[in-house]
Amino acid sequence: MTPIIADSAAPRSRTQKQSVLKQIMAMPAGAILLVFVALQIACILGALLYPDDFRYLSPQNLTILMKAVPVLGCLALGAGVLMIAGEFDLSIGSVYTFTAILMATLVGAGVSAFIAAPAGIAAGMMIGLLNGHITLRFGLPSFIVTLGGLLFWRGAVLLYNGAVQVRFDPDAVFSALFSGTFLGINAAFIWIVLFVIGFHFLTHRHRFGNHVFATGGNRAAAEAIGINTSRVKLIAFAIAGAMAAMAGILATARVGSVQPGQGAGLELQAIAACVIGGLSLRGGRGSIAGIFLGVLLIHTMTDVLLLLRAPGFYLDMFIATLIVLAAIFNQLIERRAGV
Repeated sequence: MTPIIADSAAPRSRTQKQSVLKQIMAMPAGAILLVFVALQIACILGALLYPDDFRYLSPQNLTILMKAVPVLGCLALGAGVLMIAGEFDLSIGSVYTFTAILMATLVGAGVSAFIAAPAGIAAGMMIGLLNGHITLRFGLPSFIVTLGGLLFWRGAVLLYNGAVQVRFDPDAVFSALFSGTFLGINAAFIWIVLFVIGFHFLTHRHRFGNHVFATGGNRAAAEAIGINTSRVKLIAFAIAGAMAAMAGILATARVGSVQPGQGAGLELQAIAACVIGGLSLRGGRGSIAGIFLGVLLIHTMTDVLLLLRAPGFYLDMFIATLIVLAAIFNQLIERRAGV
């Protein structure tokens, strides 16, 4: 009887493994989670086998990663909530720069950073509301409205301060809160983890999140059950603007200055992180965990290519390929779900 038991145990084990994989794939961010874990395993093995040539696990490299992730993470979280609501914001890169320069110049004029930073966030929120109001009031595609916003606020940066670098020299307490180190972990990375947790509960455990998914999934159906979809979209636009400003605060506190053109292209990376993380381009589907994993995947690949001393255009080619593949994969999932 022993051989029979052994033979029956093997198929059961394979079935259990297949069941676990199916359960993971069924999760909103299951596919990107598997890709990210596989990439991390490969990177860790490479670092262990070639510690001198591939310093992925070195403290310096991990510190660089922790400092880089929060900026794109904040932008992607704001853009992601808006994408779930069925809209896009291409202006967040310019808003990121404009609000950072606004904050830095206020501090340079003698205003406390604890006042200047909220002023920058409020400015980002108002810009987001303006984008939303124009989009909804005139029935225009948010893609076109925010494309105009991208160019407008990029020009506003030059009009406001010219093409010069702005130094940012806040007090020690502010610097410690946003660019210091706590228990060996960079403060900015702690901020992004807190934002991910907060946004997860907001979108997946709160009524507002249900309204966002309903609005992006089927606006007419959402309105039929009493959801004020215009209000939901306006709030989502405001969140995108505020998170762009928060990204500017973290970046400026980290390097101590702001460059007028430093936000160029970040809006596309943020949207790319969302698409890679499983968000639907049509709205109504996605997860905060997927967005964060998309950000981590982009920065991990950036780091790997830098460690391998690959040319910079390799990264653009890889991300472009990954975006298209992720979009195709998301489309296949939507078709299978009958969306």
